[in-house]
Amino acid sequence: MVALSDLASALESYRGRDRLIRTLGYSCQLVGGVLVEQCPARSEVGTRLLALSSQLSHCRIVLRLFDDAAMFVYTKQYGLGAEEEDVFVRCVSILGNLADQLYYPCEHVAWAADAKILHVDSARWWTLSTTLWGLSLLLGVARSLWMVLKLRQRLRKPPEAFTSRLTRGKRRTVETQICSEVLTLLSNLADLANAVHWLPPGVLWAGRFPQWLVGLLGTLSSLLSVYQAVQAGRQANDTP
Repeated sequence: MVALSDLASALESYRGRDRLIRTLGYSCQLVGGVLVEQCPARSEVGTRLLALSSQLSHCRIVLRLFDDAAMFVYTKQYGLGAEEEDVFVRCVSILGNLADQLYYPCEHVAWAADAKILHVDSARWWTLSTTLWGLSLLLGVARSLWMVLKLRQRLRKPPEAFTSRLTRGKRRTVETQICSEVLTLLSNLADLANAVHWLPPGVLWAGRFPQWLVGLLGTLSSLLSVYQAVQAGRQANDTP
């Protein structure tokens, strides 16, 4: 009952529903891809799962039509990152916010072109939106790597430094931050691999992934995101 209650609570929020739809979509693509390629007797089931995965992906695209305002508010609030102490993190975050802000309208135009609402070449807009998404992920990878290095440097200080400057509780906080950044790094790398796959042929490994591999990477990224959301919720509940 507790698990069902937690699930119902998560589904009440847009982000919670999006995480679930994303996880289900990529999981269907993973299982469907394996069945189609490795189990000819189950290929019909695999084809249906791939069709379901495609519909769930389309559902998320439609829901993202309303994300521009929220992204704009977040970008405006962050601004030039005046409160960020690290210059590198500030620059990477600003560029990442800009890429994310431009991503949404480009995807909307691509969707509208596919739906015959706009008479433009959808392929170009899909390529542009995917490129912006990949750029945002790449910047996220760079940020996480930098943060992990900086946090590990703090932990490598002599034991006496922690006695005077960093309490035992703060040390655990730093270790938790490192774990979170590592999970974010792995999630972004998995999504980045898929982003490159969806670029036009000739760009690195674009178009070379089988369906099941795309599903595997997407499922991995989605589960890591769900895990981090659950951990963040628990920490918020534990905070007095």
